[in-house]
Amino acid sequence: MQANKVHGNEIEQAGGSPCRRSLRSPGRGFEACKRGLDIVAALAGLVVLSPLMIFCGVWIKLVDGGPVLYKQWRVGRDGWLFNIYKFRTMSMDAERNGAQCATNSDPRVLAGCKWIRKCHADELPQLVNILFGQMSLVGPRPERPEIIEELREDMPGIERRLAAVPGLTGLAQVRNGYSNDLAGMRRKLAFDLRYLRSRSLVRDMTLILETIPRVWDPTAC
Repeated sequence: MQANKVHGNEIEQAGGSPCRRSLRSPGRGFEACKRGLDIVAALAGLVVLSPLMIFCGVWIKLVDGGPVLYKQWRVGRDGWLFNIYKFRTMSMDAERNGAQCATNSDPRVLAGCKWIRKCHADELPQLVNILFGQMSLVGPRPERPEIIEELREDMPGIERRLAAVPGLTGLAQVRNGYSNDLAGMRRKLAFDLRYLRSRSLVRDMTLILETIPRVWDPTAC
């Protein structure tokens, strides 16, 4: 299954006049080095963080008794869909009424699992997605296809953020933090496009380092 394809360039206002800025990859050397870094970091992360992941799994099983992990369709590079893996921190029927963003004091969150969401430990299974090549350490966060369809009318350029492999962290996460309203989504799109126009290994390493002190996010729902 495939969503709309991405345009290689975008038009934006710069200094009051339109200009064309490339969203294409910096090159094969960059892609190869980035992929190598992803594999090494994902393997190291699975080993080092395995105690925390085991604890999260046991905690969820004790609280709810249901499946520890769940998978969800997300939109990847060039619109290709893939299943993202996360620790399940919401009730089994959390989306019986369809896809919806989490809110503050969301009653669907399992008892005692808010800390897993606020420290983003629920995202750790995505290290497997990185090993599969479906995600990278750094890049635009992968959105749900339903959310992209909903935002397309208000944000007609949202497909442009699909020019790269989605990431576990990124410029939007570091600069903007968690938000799910329209204004926040527009800010995230602007940051994603800024990242795509200036991709480099140095940029990626800088964003990884900037992510570490922001792992605990009190605004996460």
